[in-house]
Amino acid sequence: MTDYNNDRFDDDTTTRYDFDDGIEFLDDTDDNYHNYYESSYDDSEIPRFSSEQQFDDSKNNHNKSQKTSIGAEILSYVKILAIAVIVAFLFTRFIIVNAQVPSGSMENTILTGDRLIGFRLAYLFSEPKRGDIVIFKYPDDESQNFVKRVIGIPGDVIEITNGHVYVNGDMLEEDYLREPMNTDGESLTYVVPANSYFMLGDNRNNSKDSRYWVNTFVSKDKIIAKVSFRYFNVRTKRFTFSFIK
Repeated sequence: MTDYNNDRFDDDTTTRYDFDDGIEFLDDTDDNYHNYYESSYDDSEIPRFSSEQQFDDSKNNHNKSQKTSIGAEILSYVKILAIAVIVAFLFTRFIIVNAQVPSGSMENTILTGDRLIGFRLAYLFSEPKRGDIVIFKYPDDESQNFVKRVIGIPGDVIEITNGHVYVNGDMLEEDYLREPMNTDGESLTYVVPANSYFMLGDNRNNSKDSRYWVNTFVSKDKIIAKVSFRYFNVRTKRFTFSFIK
């Protein structure tokens, strides 16, 4: 692109240089005539500009401008990508949990392979409630994360007898169970300590939960998140959003 404001293209530089038409009193000899003009006229002083040089300068300026523009655009994309990565990291580290369920201990509420979103801040200003489904550190091996339902809260007395769960003497209504709980006739009783919770899976006949752990209860500080919703349903093989309760 030609820059018409460039001083090198001023009209004065292309003006035709004519000799002075005034009369000079010189020696009439030819030698003097030639010597005068040869000594007074030096065409090397006349500025000349090549059209090829002008084109090359313009082309170089255009290429530099184009490279600068491309570099700036690439840098802007890198910045956007870096910000997106940082935001995603902070979001998943401090706000949500993106989890896939590896077992069937919560069927049929949550199926094996379902993908869930848990909310990390759910218990920032409140306590877990009986019936909440939570993701937590497995008490016997905190390198593993489990998902279960809260059955007992601090101070509760939990009794399991004849295939039913009693909380503080009242039978718990559990319409979310996959099937009736098997019983061998033995009654189990648990008293939930302060800042701790008693967990059971909805698939009671196939769930490794508080009934079988060495460390029976989950302390509050080991609860990672409350399960909020499912975003992938393994049964339908589709991404669908549904609340878990």
